[in-house]
Amino acid sequence: MNILFIDAYFYPEIIAFSHLEQDIIEGLVSRGHSVTVVCPTPSRGVTEETIKKYRSIKNETLNGVKIVRFWAPREGRNPAVRALRYFWCNLRGRTLGKRRRDTELVFAVSTPPTQGLVAGGVAKKLGVPFVYSVQDLFPDSLLSSGLVGKKGMLYKRGEKVVKKTYPRCDKIILLSDSFRESVISFGADKDRLTVIGNWIDAENVKPVSREDNRLFEELGIDREKFVVVYAGNFGESQGAQVVLEAAHRLKERDDIVFVIFGGGAEFPQAESYAAQNSLDNVIIRPLLPAERVSEVYSLGDAALITCKKGVGKTGLPSKLWSIMACDTPVIAAFDRDSELADILEKSGAGDLVAPEDPVQLAEAIEMRSREGFDRGGAREYVIEHAEKKRCVEKYVDAIENAR
Repeated sequence: MNILFIDAYFYPEIIAFSHLEQDIIEGLVSRGHSVTVVCPTPSRGVTEETIKKYRSIKNETLNGVKIVRFWAPREGRNPAVRALRYFWCNLRGRTLGKRRRDTELVFAVSTPPTQGLVAGGVAKKLGVPFVYSVQDLFPDSLLSSGLVGKKGMLYKRGEKVVKKTYPRCDKIILLSDSFRESVISFGADKDRLTVIGNWIDAENVKPVSREDNRLFEELGIDREKFVVVYAGNFGESQGAQVVLEAAHRLKERDDIVFVIFGGGAEFPQAESYAAQNSLDNVIIRPLLPAERVSEVYSLGDAALITCKKGVGKTGLPSKLWSIMACDTPVIAAFDRDSELADILEKSGAGDLVAPEDPVQLAEAIEMRSREGFDRGGAREYVIEHAEKKRCVEKYVDAIENAR
């Protein structure tokens, strides 16, 4: 089967779904399918050297996958510029996708939210099935982040997008069972829904012993201290400022050290906050490469996951599986009525406190620094519920059965 992926981001760019999509493509190719990807030239999270390199590369083949690239403006922080890029990528993706006359199925991911509308339109034009992977609940995610109100113009336009997208889908793959009610309310056929959670390559993400973890030497951390790790973006939806505020409350505890590997639009402000408040208990660095994730999360006696109030109801942070695969306890400042909360309760992998509450977070950290955790079971839970091979096979089966 000739399968067309229409993407707004693709290798070497990195978004939360990037490595998962690569796994899906590898799974499809291993079963004998042919995959073509239509995507923009890379600009997000890549070097200037990479951007220059791809200016002249419009067509290439990587590991048997055909990649058709088109020029697109860089993605900036300005919302208007970002919206312009999305519009351009949608237009070019639609145009180039329709030219792939040998396509037998179209696949797309809900990043950005208009991607499904574009890919579904291409599939309809070509007269082939469309499979859509829903990674977040748009436009509900706009409400939960506090960016818009339900009567606002942006929310209403978001409603129109998904109401046009879902009926076009021959198969919708949901990240969580909790997504069902929302997508059905926007027109999805309940008989075309399947739930496949995201996964982790537990063979590559695994515990690194304290003695063997190079980060202790690189960062000058005493192995006897209680180490709290946060790795991720500082942005509107993460609510990660609570990490620094909790560290501020614990700055007199010289036996507790916070290590932050950060990025995102608000990361410079986070660095400024740490400096202005003389947080000597905080080590703050840019995000490390993905291949060092085992060292990052094994560094911590506890790893933190945060969200802005309400945001946690609409998705599951992929870092949860990485943390648990390293057998590191979790302390989550996260919504209680969320899938993450359910997983922590079922697995016993850590503690849950209210989002955006530095007092509760600091108290939880202080308590665990004294009492420790009942370790064990987190990695086993990951292997049972989020192991790469099993989940990829489910994805490939879902795509094959959509014909």
